[in-house]
Amino acid sequence: MTRGDEPSDHPDLRLLASPLAGLGPMDVHALYKLRVDVFVAEQECPYAEIDDVDADPGTTHLLAWTPGDAGEPDRLVATLRVFGPDDHGGAMHLGRVCTAPGWRGRGIAARLIRRGLALCGERPVEIGAQAHLEGWYERFGFVRSGEDYLDERIPHLPMRRDLLG
Repeated sequence: MTRGDEPSDHPDLRLLASPLAGLGPMDVHALYKLRVDVFVAEQECPYAEIDDVDADPGTTHLLAWTPGDAGEPDRLVATLRVFGPDDHGGAMHLGRVCTAPGWRGRGIAARLIRRGLALCGERPVEIGAQAHLEGWYERFGFVRSGEDYLDERIPHLPMRRDLLG
């Protein structure tokens, strides 16, 4: 998986796919700031948001950028990461799906999910979904694959997308 920009359904949205080592320092700062703002501050889950999966050379970070206003830098509005395959059946994983509050409901996360699934190719894909998003992930072919669990006090469930037909 390599770094590259991709055009988007949103004319002013730019998608970037890159391992962490291929991102510039301000890209990495924006990535971690968005995730901490959403997962740690907004969802009130004080945990070590930055982990070794982020820096693994096999992990690809997808970042959705929108142009800044009047000479300001572009803003990171959504992100997710793709990693794997795992040692248990070769499944890929999508994780840390995150959209800035003011940008939710515009289809940006769906665009990132579709791009992430494309990066996974012909492999099955697993996610740990927040329970209230089960129906949303079903739109992409994911099905529940186990029992509910708590992750930092937030109800989650495992989901899996196998190859379609």
